Amino acid sequence: MALSRIDQTAVAGKRVFIRADFNVPQEDDGRISDDRRIRLTLPTIESVLKRGGSVILASHLGRPEGKGHEAAFSMAPIAARLRELSPQLAGLRLVGTRCTDAEAADAARALKAGEVLLLENLRFEKGEKKGDAALAAQLETIADVYCNDAFGASHRTDASMHALPLAFRAAGKPTVTGLLLDREIRFLQGVLETPERPFVAIIGGAKVSDKLAALRNLIGRVDSILVGGAMAYTFLKAQGVAVGRSRVQDDMLAQALEILQRAAGSRTRLELPTDHVCAAELKEGVATGIAVGPIAADMMGLDIGPATAAHYAQVVAAARTIIWNGPLGAFEWKPFDAGTSSVAAAVIRATKSGATSVAGGGDTAAAVEACGHAAGFSHISTGGGASLEMLEGKSFECLEAIDRHIEPSYS
Repeated sequence: MALSRIDQTAVAGKRVFIRADFNVPQEDDGRISDDRRIRLTLPTIESVLKRGGSVILASHLGRPEGKGHEAAFSMAPIAARLRELSPQLAGLRLVGTRCTDAEAADAARALKAGEVLLLENLRFEKGEKKGDAALAAQLETIADVYCNDAFGASHRTDASMHALPLAFRAAGKPTVTGLLLDREIRFLQGVLETPERPFVAIIGGAKVSDKLAALRNLIGRVDSILVGGAMAYTFLKAQGVAVGRSRVQDDMLAQALEILQRAAGSRTRLELPTDHVCAAELKEGVATGIAVGPIAADMMGLDIGPATAAHYAQVVAAARTIIWNGPLGAFEWKPFDAGTSSVAAAVIRATKSGATSVAGGGDTAAAVEACGHAAGFSHISTGGGASLEMLEGKSFECLEAIDRHIEPSYS
């Protein structure tokens, strides 16, 4: 049984409620600095419009307090970008001051085929974050089909993610995935469930605590785990290696040692950096040096060193499946982006040779994009927290509310 998709669903003459993830970064003046999540939702929207349906778009944006309309978190910039991105959305309207007000409901019920509405920020409603069934019951009445295309929020049980599809199902209405959500699931679950080997995981970032569950789930599943980022120094200190002033989670040393011991008793080879790009402080243009092995007491490790990068690239070159979560250094400051960039380039070469490569969202996506290597991955996720929870082996409650269908057999 597979999740039902929007392109498999009859939508002619129907109003489709698309729960999107338009929670995108903005500059102080409101300009959108990264519209990738918006652009990747367009195929789902356009699929409905081309087949005679109408669309009601809904998303959260930022962290309003749930006390009604707040101008700073209005969906107006999202509406403007959607109109710019697709000719089919040129007539898109942002209606009401809240997603539940009478103006929004009346406009939704009056939609004609080919028309698109954008509701105001879902988090203007206190019940959204609480998973409120009463809020879901209000929203269910304005549409005929529910479509989840918000992978970045799919690890949450907000009202629009979980209670709302349940309300649609209770009313006998279809609940389906969008094309973006379907792609995310196929790549992220696919690489874990049916990987081609060798299977390599690249795990970085600042904190061991953030990646502990993912590491436990990956050990025994993957052939190699290549560790980088500040979290590597917690592992090294747990082994008794001097790490100078590098960032360490001292309260995680026992857990780091347990991870190392677990890997040693499994099929998984867990590798740590053997050299490091070091500096006395983290800032652009600072004097740097390479430490092999221990790091001097007055220095901090801020990137994997060239020997480690070369070795990791060699491991990646032989891989057939690659997953990446977390940068390998402080990539926001040059030259501490070099390790991430070097390994990302190796992933691109492996992908061109037929490997499947999947990068998590959030900082991982930002890191590979900053290095100019994003286009060469098989898939880059739109969800940071959601992709990490998939690597942890967690199931998403919101997906349990999506209809299933039997895929055809060709045997």
